[in-house]
Amino acid sequence: MMLYSVSDFKDPDFRMQLSETVNSLLALRVIPVFNENDAISTRKAPYEDSSGIFWDNDSLAALLAMELKADLLILLSDVEGLYSGPPSEPQSKIIHTYVKEKHHGEITFGDKSRVGRGGMTAKVKAAIYSASAGTPVVITSGFATDSITKVLKGERVGTLFHQDASLWALPNEVSAREMAVSARECSRRLQSVSSEERKKILLDIADALEANEKLIRTENESDIAAAQQAGIEKSLISRLTLKPGKISSLAKSIRVLANMVDPIGQILKRTELADGLILEKTSCPLGVLLIVFESRPDALVQIASLAVRSGNGLLLKGGKEAMRSNAILHKVICGAIPSTVGDKLIGLVTSRDEIPDLLKLDDVIDLVIPRGSNKLVSQIKASTKIPVLGHADGICHVYIDRSADMDMAKRIVLDAKTDYPAACNAVETLLIHKDLLKTEGLNDILLELKTEGVALYGGPRASDELGIPKAKSLHHEYNSMACTLEIVDDVHTAIDHIHRYGSAHTDCIVAEDLKVADIFLHQVDSAAVFHNASTRFCDGARFGLGAEVGISTSRIHARGPVGVEGLLTTRWILRGSGQVVNGDQGVVYTHNNLPL
Repeated sequence: MMLYSVSDFKDPDFRMQLSETVNSLLALRVIPVFNENDAISTRKAPYEDSSGIFWDNDSLAALLAMELKADLLILLSDVEGLYSGPPSEPQSKIIHTYVKEKHHGEITFGDKSRVGRGGMTAKVKAAIYSASAGTPVVITSGFATDSITKVLKGERVGTLFHQDASLWALPNEVSAREMAVSARECSRRLQSVSSEERKKILLDIADALEANEKLIRTENESDIAAAQQAGIEKSLISRLTLKPGKISSLAKSIRVLANMVDPIGQILKRTELADGLILEKTSCPLGVLLIVFESRPDALVQIASLAVRSGNGLLLKGGKEAMRSNAILHKVICGAIPSTVGDKLIGLVTSRDEIPDLLKLDDVIDLVIPRGSNKLVSQIKASTKIPVLGHADGICHVYIDRSADMDMAKRIVLDAKTDYPAACNAVETLLIHKDLLKTEGLNDILLELKTEGVALYGGPRASDELGIPKAKSLHHEYNSMACTLEIVDDVHTAIDHIHRYGSAHTDCIVAEDLKVADIFLHQVDSAAVFHNASTRFCDGARFGLGAEVGISTSRIHARGPVGVEGLLTTRWILRGSGQVVNGDQGVVYTHNNLPL
């Protein structure tokens, strides 16, 4: 610990020796820790020193940064950075680059921090002092994980102070908050137009996609080429690719959606509470949705069409690898939305707002739906107050019972694994009844899988019995031409295996014994459970939902493929004629159910 007082810095020789001492320590790989020598300090509240040399540890840090000619000063706070107002107020926005001429008069400081002397006011004063002398400063959170590392990587965290900031042409970005507010306003206008007008918007979107297919494919091919050059893994490139016929397929699903019964304003229940007092439970949009997705530009189309059908506003945050595809799809879709509703109904977040910034907008976003890797979904679930709908893993199982028709089992297994290996509803684990070992039917299935190029890995029993490499984990999503095999004693051990190692997504039994099949169907606790059908059927379009925003393994609100109904909530409408409660005097409750 190196302790200093104000009088030390008044001595020019001390300043020279300070620099030499610190450089020598750093050369020895020793990190010095600096602090004010409080034992001999004569400073009193309000602490600011009349000499102007330094008055707290923030200003001491700024002074040291200048004396040592530091490349960067990082000041840690108990909040993410400098806000336009008290951070606890929803309308306060974080300022990522401080420009004195722009922000000085706009900022309202709240109370001082519970620790330290000066709070954010002192940090800003120290940051301006350091930056004006040539040492840039970043104020960021001391509580956030890896905040210093993120600053050094150049990530957009905290607030940057730089002497040339006023000369920079800062991007005229529309913030995600502003986009969310605009999306809500447009969604209210969308709800106010007729059902036929909402239907026409969807049909116009479908037509616009087909009319611009060539342009969309061109932009998608540019994304694919860039992804291949960047060395992105094949499973992600597969999801990124809009294959021939995909646009037509998407347009078809939108038309199906358009011709469905309008879900908005449906009366779900009518009750007579008392004479002349009628209560209605009606369907309504959730509000504003945030969809965070990797690759999968087709997801943008499905989600946007569902948002229109359900009357929700929408914010989309896509991966960089699909930037061109997302931009052209967003442009085409928004171009089909009439001015009576507004093209800000659907916002594509292309600003530098990072996902953590978006997840803080719990006052303007009502639901987050992540579509991507296990890591992405898990991080989002752990990082926001906003409700999250989705699934982290797609570890789907097919259990082949001893009563199975083995030709049928082969068709189902091959389809579930090879039809689209990168899909979340592709089978990842094949469970085999022990009585099928060394049978011709099983050997035929395994041979066919290998012929198709599927790499087989075994659980403890399968590895020993079949002589295949051991799987690293029984809870693993390959998203590729690979599959885990395991041997089980019966349907009950198959169910136990699924509950222990599965992800509650989609699981299937192949069996002719209906009693065994019923045990599986009723006891497997997954979002979708199938009998004698490929796991690949777990899909919004195939379920007749028109489209899906994703597949949810949550037990709250929506489960399985989430279509329009999963994006709706309810509200209560009460029609009366002047009734008052008045302690329930004179009110005779009937609670009669009425026809819809």
